Amino acid sequence: MDRQGVYGPKPRPLIGNILDMASLVSKSTSKDMDHIHHDIVGRLLPHYVAWSKQYGKRFIYWNGMEPRMCLAETGLIMELLTKYSTKVGKSWLQQQGSKHFIGRGLLMANGNDWYHQRRIVAPAFMGDRLKKNAGHMVECTNQMLQSLQNAVESGETEFEIGEYMTRLTADIISRTEFGTGCEKGKQIFRLLTGLQRLCAQASRHLCFPGSRFVPNKYNREIKSLKMEVERLLMEIIQSRKDCVEIGRSSSYGNDLLGMLLNEMQKKRGNNGFSLNLQLIMDECKTFFFAGHETTALLLTWTVMLLASNPSWQDKVRAEVMQVCNGGTPSLDHLSKLTLLNMVINESLRLYPPATLLPRMAFEDIKLGDLYIPKGLSIWIPVLAIHHSEELWGKDSNEFNPNRFASKSSGPGRHFIPFAAGQRNCIGQSFAIMEAKIILAMLISRFSFTISESYRHAPVVVLTIKPKYGVQVCLKPLNL
Repeated sequence: MDRQGVYGPKPRPLIGNILDMASLVSKSTSKDMDHIHHDIVGRLLPHYVAWSKQYGKRFIYWNGMEPRMCLAETGLIMELLTKYSTKVGKSWLQQQGSKHFIGRGLLMANGNDWYHQRRIVAPAFMGDRLKKNAGHMVECTNQMLQSLQNAVESGETEFEIGEYMTRLTADIISRTEFGTGCEKGKQIFRLLTGLQRLCAQASRHLCFPGSRFVPNKYNREIKSLKMEVERLLMEIIQSRKDCVEIGRSSSYGNDLLGMLLNEMQKKRGNNGFSLNLQLIMDECKTFFFAGHETTALLLTWTVMLLASNPSWQDKVRAEVMQVCNGGTPSLDHLSKLTLLNMVINESLRLYPPATLLPRMAFEDIKLGDLYIPKGLSIWIPVLAIHHSEELWGKDSNEFNPNRFASKSSGPGRHFIPFAAGQRNCIGQSFAIMEAKIILAMLISRFSFTISESYRHAPVVVLTIKPKYGVQVCLKPLNL
């Protein structure tokens, strides 16, 4: 890449620039932020800030022995994600890092496997099936709101809202996947949470040759948790299969698991692709993680933003009351909640689920004026793009939902929380519908302010999380 004028920091043998990145992140996150503000790129991506100042919007760095090009030019990014969506995908390192977590589910699949997996699961997030899920969302949210109401009536005033949102979205995705908020679903949620944390820690060492074979504490715990998750999933799957085999049910069901099991019964097609039990379990883990983790964080950060911006909280509440007329939000209502949609978009801009979006080239490609050789990983700094003063103006680090008032300010080159192109997030419509329903119901039942105990300290553990949670004070509305 030197010949094309793309440079970067000098790598060390075997480990590349890993120690440099680790040192910068350790230093930038060693202290909590002194107050709530949203200038977080330097905190979470200090290496990007340092190297982009020195080398520009495109530079090369090394993750161990894997070369990566960081690319922050939005025109080239959209070309990569749309024109070359079938020629790029997830790297071997990424797949190994999530092997025991979500396996080879849709999120980590490439090529024809990705195409066929996407075709199978897409109907679960479209049309009538998507609308049907709204009922689960309302039912689960009502249960959470009643739990909060009971706690308030018993004298509690402060709540770590992230815990409630995480349990709520896990319950919703459990019903969507398995048709019920079963106890096994709750156990899987707890185990996957631990597995995510361990895999994130272990993935830091993947760049070292042979590290995944070392029987250290992380690897032993990861394998143990993986086996327990898959044991529980197999019990759910076997129960569904037994119901069909003994004639208690004529189909495997219309939820995600049922769709996957129905597909597995089909003979291998001419394309050579077929589902097996391991892949079904990987898909279940993938959607259980992606279906609750990112939405729970979107909700948590949005509540934090509304709690610390009371004027916007009042505006959104007034809109919800007017549109829903004091009742439960329906699907027809959701499209009319314009201010709420603007707030959600601004939350996704300031605190996108992922700081980075990676793509590896599976063949040589021409990207604008750049020749990208096969095997080069391209890393898109989503967080930095979302906070760019050049793209968003001088208030790029401020909470200003009005920037999304115009339809032209929606998804596009500068706003990519769900990626773009064919490999965009398959569940984005599900996530936005879920977020709107939950926030509309919460804001019409309670007012909320930031607690004095809240410490603003975003950190990255695969996704952007509040290090200590988000503590808010709730007050029931007497309507």
